[in-house]
Amino acid sequence: MRRRERGVFRALRNRNFRIWSAGALVSNLGAWVQRIAQDWLVLTQLTHHDARAVGVVTALQFAPQVLLVAWTGSAADRLDRRRLLMVTQTLMGALALGLGLLTLAGVVRAWHVYVFAFLLGCVAAFDAPARQTFVADMVGEDDLSNAVALNSTSFNASRLIGPAISGLVIAAVGSGWTFLINAGSFVAVLASLLLMRPAALHPRDRTGRKHGGLIEALRYVGGRPDLRTLLIMLFLFGALGLNFPVFISSMAVTVFHVGAQGFGLLTSAMAVGTVTGALLAARRERPAIPLIVAGAALFGGGYTLAALAPSYALFGATLALVGVASQMVTTPTISLVQMTTEPAMRGRVVALLMTIALGGQPIGAPLVGWIAQTFGPRWAVAVGALAGFLTAGVGLRYLVRHRRLRVRLVSRRLRFSLDSGGPLAR
Repeated sequence: MRRRERGVFRALRNRNFRIWSAGALVSNLGAWVQRIAQDWLVLTQLTHHDARAVGVVTALQFAPQVLLVAWTGSAADRLDRRRLLMVTQTLMGALALGLGLLTLAGVVRAWHVYVFAFLLGCVAAFDAPARQTFVADMVGEDDLSNAVALNSTSFNASRLIGPAISGLVIAAVGSGWTFLINAGSFVAVLASLLLMRPAALHPRDRTGRKHGGLIEALRYVGGRPDLRTLLIMLFLFGALGLNFPVFISSMAVTVFHVGAQGFGLLTSAMAVGTVTGALLAARRERPAIPLIVAGAALFGGGYTLAALAPSYALFGATLALVGVASQMVTTPTISLVQMTTEPAMRGRVVALLMTIALGGQPIGAPLVGWIAQTFGPRWAVAVGALAGFLTAGVGLRYLVRHRRLRVRLVSRRLRFSLDSGGPLAR
C-alpha cells in the first residue's frame, strides 16, 4: 500500500490542482471585493441603513440552492465538470459586469441588486456542487480532505484581503468599480481550467439516468444516520449562524458607527480566524465528528462574546475566534461528506449539502435582519450564538445514540470514549 504523504500543502503536488488553486484565489478575491461592496451599496446608498434589505439580498442569492437542487447535483454527476465550470464561471463574470455598468451609470436601484443576486444564485447553484466535487477529479481520494481544506483556505484568505481592498476602492471611486474588478477576476479561473491537462484528471464513472436524481440522493442520505446528522447540523449552522453580512454590517453601522473601511476591516478580522481554522483542518489526515461538535460549541461561545463586546476592537477580536470555529465545522463536514459518499452519488449528495448549508440562509437571513432592525444588532448576533450551541447539541445526540459516547471521571479528569463503528469513525 502506498504511504500517504503528510503536510499542510500536500495536495499542491498535483499540477492541475496547483493551476486551479491559483485561478480560484484570484476569483475568490474578486468575489469578496464585490460582496462587501454589494452589501454596502444596499445598506448605505439604496436604503436608509435597512439591515432587512441586506438580508433580502442574501436570501435571494442563496434561494436557488433550494429551488434548483433537483438538477444541480445531477448535472455535477452526469456532465463533464470541467466544461460545466467553464460555463458557470463565464456567466457569473457576465453578471458582475452587468451590475457594475448599471452602478457606474448611476441608474442602479435596489430591485436591480435583488435581480442580479437571484440570477447569480441560479448560476452558483450549478457551480457549487461541480466545483466541490471537481476537487476529487483533480487530486483523487487520498488527498481529497487536504484539497478541500486548501480550497477553504484560499476562499478565506481572499476574505482576509478582499474586504479591505473593497473598502479602499469604495472610498476612492465608488462601488461600481468593485463589480468590474470581480468581473475581470473570472478570467483567471477560466484560464486555469483551459490550462489543465484533462488526461491527468482522475477518471470517474458518470451516472446514467437510471440511477435517478434528487430522490435517489434523499434515499441514500436517509439510510445513513451519519450523513443525516451532518446535514441537519449544517442547516442549523447555515440558516442562523452564517449570516455574516447581516451581523457585521449592522454592528458596524448601527453600534460602532464606522465607515466602509471599518466595515471591511471587521470582515477581514473574521477572515484571520477562518484562514487559521482552514489551515488547521488541512493538517488533519482525516476529519472526525467530535471535532465538528467542538467547533460548533466554540462558535456559540465566540458569538456570545461578540454580542457582549463593548468596543469595536474587542468585537473584531471575537470575530477572529468565530472565524476559527466556523472552519472547524464547515471544512471537516464537507470533507467527511465527500470521503464517505460513493463516487457515483457524490455530486447529488454534495448538492444536498450545499442546498442545506447555503439554502438555509433564505430562511435565516431575513429573520436575523428583522431581529437586528427591531431589537438591535446585538440580539441578532445572539441568534448566531444559539445556532452554534444547537448544532453542537445535534452532534452530541448522534455520538450518544450511534457511537455510544461515554464520559467518565478518572483521576479528577473527564475522559471521553466512543465506539469505533461507522463511516465517521474510520
